[in-house]
Amino acid sequence: MITLTQLEYIVAVDTYRHFGKAAEACFITQPTLSMQIKKLEEDMEIIIFDRSKQPLIPTDVGVRIIEQARVVLKQADEINNIVKDHKNQVSGMLRIGIIPTLAPYLLPIFIGAYKKKYPNIFIKVVEATTENIIQLINKDLIDVGILVTPLKEEKIIEKPVFYEEMLIYANANHKLHTQKEITVKDIATPEIWLLSDGHCFRDQVVNLCSYLGTTDSQLPFHFEAGSLETLMNIVDREGGLTLIPELAKATMSQKRAYNVMSFTNMKPLREVSLVYSRHFAKHKLINLLLNEMREVVPKELQDPSRGTIVEWK
Repeated sequence: MITLTQLEYIVAVDTYRHFGKAAEACFITQPTLSMQIKKLEEDMEIIIFDRSKQPLIPTDVGVRIIEQARVVLKQADEINNIVKDHKNQVSGMLRIGIIPTLAPYLLPIFIGAYKKKYPNIFIKVVEATTENIIQLINKDLIDVGILVTPLKEEKIIEKPVFYEEMLIYANANHKLHTQKEITVKDIATPEIWLLSDGHCFRDQVVNLCSYLGTTDSQLPFHFEAGSLETLMNIVDREGGLTLIPELAKATMSQKRAYNVMSFTNMKPLREVSLVYSRHFAKHKLINLLLNEMREVVPKELQDPSRGTIVEWK
């Protein structure tokens, strides 16, 4: 008979692709884990993992079994959540992934209040790119992601929270400060500084202005940053411009905020959402998190009709 413990073990091995690391994550010895998985394979008369490959990989039938095992384990966890809801308890672990272009501006304004309201929730936050967050959700290594949507991922549920404007940040001496009209064409220039590949905000900027790169760059050197703060610091010292999300302006000094401008021909927006697996069981914790975020984000930012959503995928 298949046990939940055996399912936990094969999911762990699939997650870490290493028996030793999986055993460590399950707080058991490697021989115990290996023996339980071998017994499961013998009972079902199939091979779940191809041990001849390094790192080891699941077989074709193993992939299907592991995928179903993840669903079963989440559904089993839902039983505990039903009991907690019945007893009106708010507790458990919530593992959150958040993208770097949101973390410094959004996280500080809601995470502390959320923790104070619900002290029995243990919160773990990981900062990662969108692609990595999706992988972590699919492997059940985090519970929820805070990132930019739409993702168009079949196995992911998206709950939009707010819509922030994409703003221009230009050097104080840049010619844009003297223009009455600023259009998207004005930023499709080699003077623009971009985040490095892997950041969805970079892809949104590219989609917005159809910036394809050029060899006659007017920038003093070629650089792709990993953070918006780095880009703004470079713009301040070296010239040029970049784009920033609306929440980034809220934490700026008055002097630096002078460098921020809006487009006059449109209001490009990015949709920020909570995302999680369709089989996710901790619905109450998600809803409480969603409510807390909506409480701290200005109401006008929660209206999608205020501008045009720019997709990044």
